[in-house]
Amino acid sequence: MAQRAVVEPSLNANSIGFLDAVSIGLNATSPAYSLAAVLGPIVVLVGVAAPGVMLASFIPMFLVASAFYFLNRVDPDCGTTFSWVTKAMGPWFGWMGGWAIAMTGVLVVGSLADVGVKFLLLLCGQDDAAGNPWLVRILAVGLILVMTYICVIGTGGSGKLQTALSLIQIAALIVFVVVAIVKAVSGQGLVTGEVPSLMWLDPLAAGAPALVSGLLLGVFAYWGWESAVNLNEETSDSDSTPGRAAMVSTVILLATYVGMAIAVLMLVGPTFLTQNADQEELVFALIAREALGGWGWIVLLAVSISAIASTQTTIIPASRTALSMARRGAIPRYFGHISPSHRTPDVSTWWVAGIAIVWYLGLGAISENAFLDSLSALSLLIAFYYSLTGLACAIYYRKLLMKSAKNFLLLGVGPVVGALVLLGLLIASAVQQSDPDNSYSGVSWFGLGPPLVIGSFLFALGVVFMVISRIGDSGFWRIKPTTVDPATEGAAV
Repeated sequence: MAQRAVVEPSLNANSIGFLDAVSIGLNATSPAYSLAAVLGPIVVLVGVAAPGVMLASFIPMFLVASAFYFLNRVDPDCGTTFSWVTKAMGPWFGWMGGWAIAMTGVLVVGSLADVGVKFLLLLCGQDDAAGNPWLVRILAVGLILVMTYICVIGTGGSGKLQTALSLIQIAALIVFVVVAIVKAVSGQGLVTGEVPSLMWLDPLAAGAPALVSGLLLGVFAYWGWESAVNLNEETSDSDSTPGRAAMVSTVILLATYVGMAIAVLMLVGPTFLTQNADQEELVFALIAREALGGWGWIVLLAVSISAIASTQTTIIPASRTALSMARRGAIPRYFGHISPSHRTPDVSTWWVAGIAIVWYLGLGAISENAFLDSLSALSLLIAFYYSLTGLACAIYYRKLLMKSAKNFLLLGVGPVVGALVLLGLLIASAVQQSDPDNSYSGVSWFGLGPPLVIGSFLFALGVVFMVISRIGDSGFWRIKPTTVDPATEGAAV
């Protein structure tokens, strides 16, 4: 009697549409939270050139997003950077690209949950509770567990939830921008508010040192849109929809960030933000009250929803990357388990959440500043795997670059320029973070700033695990770099 073949469960294909994919890309970026985190520091650094810095930060992001788009056209793998870099540059670079993506999720999930809880408590008038760090941490861990469970029980439902949350926060930000500009024009803003000028769109007006620091913050603000591409195997028209969703997400973010920067400058000006620089994310709440008065809760709601939504979507890239790595034998195949009932990578999803919780509580127990320093290390990881993706695009398509000017620009020049800009920012970030005075803690770890030590530790840890994997000698390590099949040229460009 013949034995029945065992069919392994797969991800739930076609469960996400274009609108849901765009919403996931937006919420993974967490626009309201990102603005709360970086808009104040950017204005303090560059003054009225803040809109120009947000515009300049968009350029390398969009160029790298185009690399994601074209690579996804020929390889819609949920591992994205890991899969593409492995094919173009070999398993060593691919493994480290996958590791970097996984670690960004670990570093930031706790912070997102923390901010989501704080702003929700402020929204409910529980200011004392929001100032209680242990209560906030307990609630944040609970939030991570709930959002992880939602990730596990179904991608389709997650997409619908993300669309609703995205619409709410974008609507709230639009209300803020419109009201702030109207109040400023009608003379109801603070006396420190500025008169708008086209010079605001010139990032060079800030000067080179301030511009570099501002761009580093801007890159963090745009980071996350590729979550839509990590869901490519679960999205309709997997070879085109995820890439288009990622690029549309970056354009929406550009309009939102530049509009918000202009509104804030007109309403309160750089002086107000400089005077309240010690308020961190909470300065956004102060600006909201200036713009909306008793309706300032609208912006508090937007930031809370933004952080809560991103707590879920930030887990997605790390878990899908782990699934892709496990399928190829780059990490233990245990992490590639897919729930038969929910058709999601349940094991890797829970592992990402668990490690993120340990990281969040561990560094938080050391000090609040130590945890904030770990977030500063994000810029190193983000620039690293985005740069790898841009370079991988040109390398993978190299045999097609000279066939047309379109190929040369879209497959080669654009992604490489984006990659080089981000590599430059990576180096600048490392130099900046080497100085302990530039950290939240203001203390020296091994003679360096804590963010650089944390970032270097994570890279070194990745190398250790990679070598252990290599000793295991799975088939993954015998993969040879290749190029795109010329027969797919029409599908790619």
